[in-house]
Amino acid sequence: MTLTDISALGPADRPDAQATIKAVLFDLDDTLWPIVPVIQRAEQLLYDWLQQHAPAVPRQFTIEDLRQQRLELSASNPVFKFDLWKLRHAALCEAFSSVGEDVGKVDAAMEIFSEARHAVTPFEDVQPVLTRLRQRVLLGSVSNGFADLDKIGLAQHFHASIAAHSFGCGKPDPAIFHAACAALNVTPEQAVFVGDDPLLDVVGAQQAGLRAVWINRFERVLPAGINAHATCTTLHELETWLGQTANLGISDIKNSV
Repeated sequence: MTLTDISALGPADRPDAQATIKAVLFDLDDTLWPIVPVIQRAEQLLYDWLQQHAPAVPRQFTIEDLRQQRLELSASNPVFKFDLWKLRHAALCEAFSSVGEDVGKVDAAMEIFSEARHAVTPFEDVQPVLTRLRQRVLLGSVSNGFADLDKIGLAQHFHASIAAHSFGCGKPDPAIFHAACAALNVTPEQAVFVGDDPLLDVVGAQQAGLRAVWINRFERVLPAGINAHATCTTLHELETWLGQTANLGISDIKNSV
């Protein structure tokens, strides 16, 4: 675990170091569960479904072709940057139309993908640490994805959850961080954001006035010029850091580990 000197942050990025932490906000994908294998499996199941129910699509497009199509389509509409369900739906509609398949089948195709996308396996530290933290601070989540925490079985841990697709903008826009703080009735200076993405999560949170903890589960390296307030490889390390942080108000966390 690596702590970052707050003095290294610019004035616009530096929250009040003396503010008591009252809330911890979490990113979801690759923070609470690994997402790459989930998406790979979901896309394969969708492709298998297409081969049975819309065969003209897989005859024309490989899985990689469909990914490239989404990438190109995402540049056509700013909404697609934060509403990934809408992006996938629009891309499938475009693919179906281009080969003469019934676009009316797209909703059923998306159901296949969405169900598989929610078949995530949280990291082993998630349930126990969230259970303990919830007893001491307010917990929230902010995500650019469309994961449903009720379906995944983690909703009970969070006092508030905001998803970009329903909010209307996504990280790193300060508005979504501020909305999460408002939902928990705390100021940005009283909140810590925990996430894996250096730009969306670390820089985004800091620019919104929150403290940022980078969760590095995959031995990555922060880009030059980005300084998180702390770097943790597990939520157990996060829990220890929270317990040791001055003016936290939950100093007994480390005694409950």
